[in-house]
Amino acid sequence: MSGAAPTPTGTRSPSRMEPGVRWVLFVVVLGTLMASVDTTIVLLAFPTIAGDLHAGLASIIWVILIYLLLTSVLTTQFGRVGDVVGRNRAYNFGFVVFTIGSALCGLAPTADSLIGFRALQAIGGALMIATGTAIISEHFPPAARGRAFGYTAMGWSVGAVLGIALGGVLTTFVGWRFIFYINIPIGIVAVALGLRYLTPSTRIATRFDWIGMLLLGAILGLVTYGAVDFASHGATTTNVALMVLGALLVIPFILWERRTKVPALDLSLFRSRLLSTSLAASFFQSLGYLSVVFLLIMYLQGIRGLSPLDASLLLVPGYVISAGLSPSAGHWADRWGAWRFATAGIAMMIVGVLLYAQLTTTTPLLVVALITVITGLGGALFWPSNNKAVMADAPPQHYGTISGLLRTLTNAGTIGSYALVITIASAVVPRYVAFEVFVAGKGLIGNVSTTFLDALHVAFYVMAGVLVIAAVFSVLRRPRPGAAAQPRPEWSGRPSGSPPSGTDPK
Repeated sequence: MSGAAPTPTGTRSPSRMEPGVRWVLFVVVLGTLMASVDTTIVLLAFPTIAGDLHAGLASIIWVILIYLLLTSVLTTQFGRVGDVVGRNRAYNFGFVVFTIGSALCGLAPTADSLIGFRALQAIGGALMIATGTAIISEHFPPAARGRAFGYTAMGWSVGAVLGIALGGVLTTFVGWRFIFYINIPIGIVAVALGLRYLTPSTRIATRFDWIGMLLLGAILGLVTYGAVDFASHGATTTNVALMVLGALLVIPFILWERRTKVPALDLSLFRSRLLSTSLAASFFQSLGYLSVVFLLIMYLQGIRGLSPLDASLLLVPGYVISAGLSPSAGHWADRWGAWRFATAGIAMMIVGVLLYAQLTTTTPLLVVALITVITGLGGALFWPSNNKAVMADAPPQHYGTISGLLRTLTNAGTIGSYALVITIASAVVPRYVAFEVFVAGKGLIGNVSTTFLDALHVAFYVMAGVLVIAAVFSVLRRPRPGAAAQPRPEWSGRPSGSPPSGTDPK
């Protein structure tokens, strides 16, 4: 259905007209759900895994960060892999690798082996992440993509609910290893459906920018490693030098990407105001929000002393709201423009994070659940609308590249988000206190609890400030009054039959 004309207002979307397209959407949503389950389950089991494997903060935090780091780097090229070998093949192979990696994670005897198997998971996850958005864009015309992306956002929220609920139950009553085993049956079903319903896409001959990918990996890896080492050992010449070196590598990375013919991150794409502001909004939203749940779990388990199960129950309402509203929010973005709903979503996230910054050691737990509803509403409005805006003017031959770029920036923002909150907490409170909460998950009392809560408040305020930047970029993409939509110069060679630039409401 690539290149199909936009669905006229009032007609049925392709997802309703063709059963095959419904199954395509279901497979992509299932992949999103699988990745989401794994993310939230790991967060809830974080203290339990650390205790069982006798791991320190520097080791166990990499169980989360290695996955985010590798998917950030690999999605720059794996979106292109889907363009070359076929998105259906790349997506299905990603499911296979992710499922095998999940099984091995459940068998891991040590923290180091668990980190290694999580890296294998990341390879499969990167293939799914980089091609999933492209598959949606290939099968749905612009006028129907918002709703399709709404279902993928719903898949993420449902997965987060399942991950939180199952994570609490499995970690408390069965064992943390089953949080990885649960991916195996989902993966088997998803691969079977993918082989049946994902149709071959047009292949495009292209080259890969391995140098750019290595430079990007070095930037993210050095900065992240330096931040984690800072949290574990305090400021040293080594970790400061690593973070500075990582930041300085941005210069040769940009110079190389501008010079090479097929860059890992095509900087020319940022000439489009809609695309550049939408990508910036996505990056800063990830940077300012995707570690908030991590902070909240540390508050509930570390300061309030709740079990993983009890903590999970308080997080469920927000994800349920987000899951239920996301498809409708995507449909609203199709009708009235993505930027309005994306901006409203970020605004609600800002309100929620500022409310989290007011939590005390005696705040009623019902208040925490109500705040998750506010942030859940914000996520439902932002994610499908922003994804729609990113893919709005992309021609079919660039779907994989732009999908990979979106996920790369989102994951890079997530890595930065975790590194930022860990650094803040470790700078504000003694490192042994941070270790007790981040790793041991113990309920703290007295002055220690109050001190760590102060650190969480600082982190929440910083996150809210970053979200304000995301909101600014979201507003900047608002269509200018009277401005006519023009095709991007570098995309002027659009294949015949593709939807013209500007047909999609932004």
